[in-house]
Amino acid sequence: MKQLILASASLQRKKLLKALGVQFTIKSSRIKEVQKIQTTCSSLVKHNALLKAKDVAGQLKAGVVVGADTLVYGSNKQIIGKPRNLKEAKKILHELFSKPHWVYTGVAVIDVETGQHIVDYEKTKVFMLPLTDEEIDLYHAKVSPLDKAGGFDIEGGGSVFIHRIEGCYSNVIGLPIAKLATMLRRVGVSIL
Repeated sequence: MKQLILASASLQRKKLLKALGVQFTIKSSRIKEVQKIQTTCSSLVKHNALLKAKDVAGQLKAGVVVGADTLVYGSNKQIIGKPRNLKEAKKILHELFSKPHWVYTGVAVIDVETGQHIVDYEKTKVFMLPLTDEEIDLYHAKVSPLDKAGGFDIEGGGSVFIHRIEGCYSNVIGLPIAKLATMLRRVGVSIL
């Protein structure tokens, strides 16, 4: 079986793969992500995912590299990245409470030996219930928003105020598992 390498330091992505019982190693990408939409959100996350995967694949002789990039796209037609501080995280949550938003994750898979690469994306619509400032402070005391696109999680405390999604649940965490499984099968790797 080909070795699987995750080109990400994301704890959420690591937890998702571990929960599946998948054997993998982590080798973080050193590239700087593109932060501005040139054409579409899907193009941006696919581009960044491929950059990350290529960076790591270029350092290896064998294996299958998985790169991923997640962003939150607000109803105000702006990218909502990782907040820089708690004040910004609170402001972002208030914006996200007002209207539904979308989580995009680009995924790139590269078979290092053959050079074959596959790039795709997933999109999930997220609906939230509003919280008071005090409730947001309590949430932030339990969950660090600074390492998450949009400053929220869905699998922990965020499940209290995310009342509905349309699309892939694991995509909101940061790695669309069903999409990834399909992509990996195309390069001869099964995660079952």
